Amino acid sequence: MAKRPWVVPSEVIEYTEYNQVRNRSESKLRIDISRAEQYVISYTNNCFDEYDIIPDAVRTAVILIAEAYAYNACSDEMSGGRRLKSESFDDYSYTSDGAYIDIGGLDVDVLLEPFVKVKMKKGIYMRMRKL
Repeated sequence: MAKRPWVVPSEVIEYTEYNQVRNRSESKLRIDISRAEQYVISYTNNCFDEYDIIPDAVRTAVILIAEAYAYNACSDEMSGGRRLKSESFDDYSYTSDGAYIDIGGLDVDVLLEPFVKVKMKKGIYMRMRKL
């Protein structure tokens, strides 16, 4: 069984290009990493108990998600929790401050797809075939 945390704060700091994330305290980065690991576990429905060493694809996904969590938290602190977002329908106009990284837009699903386990639903299942 792989021991958590799968990633350390120095790996996130080494990867990121955002100064806000580099300057984030190590204790807060540990929390971001923990949240990212929990996201991966929930997304894949896999606790990775059968792995002694976490695969590189999973570690990469955790680093990307932790960086996004850290960046979004720093952006919230700087903007006071307000995100500018505007939209109008006549002559369509859209405004955004761009200070938010969408976790769904990181394409971590490609990295995590091989590790997804199908969750069985409770109940009785009967499989039938033609004779």
